[in-house]
Amino acid sequence: MTSKGSQSRIKWEGDSNEVIRTWPQAVRQNYGGELSRLENHEEPLDSKAMGKSLPGVHELRDEDRDSWYRLLYHLHSGWIYVLHCFKKKTNQTSMGDLRIAKQRLSVIKQRADYLLRRKNEESKREERFR
Repeated sequence: MTSKGSQSRIKWEGDSNEVIRTWPQAVRQNYGGELSRLENHEEPLDSKAMGKSLPGVHELRDEDRDSWYRLLYHLHSGWIYVLHCFKKKTNQTSMGDLRIAKQRLSVIKQRADYLLRRKNEESKREERFR
């Protein structure tokens, strides 16, 4: 979760923040830039939708000579939910990593703050059509 008093719109789920802190400095800096772009409502330089495997989830991508690094996130009501950070050695994303992200997304969708923002968005949409 975001630190108390923080102005950031990033919410770190599970151990995502701890995992990313173990990555090489150059990789962390690249992800810092990508997350800053997201916070400034800009398109990241290297991101793609996860498609049918995780609808509504995108991944940020980076690599070094040893590994591929991935950060899975979900955007909702101006918030950036970092669901899962992991590194991999192959082109495939493991079912375990997909399962972790899917489970964390399910948990945040049940939280009161998420549901309240969703309800507020729906009310605003209805008001536009009245």
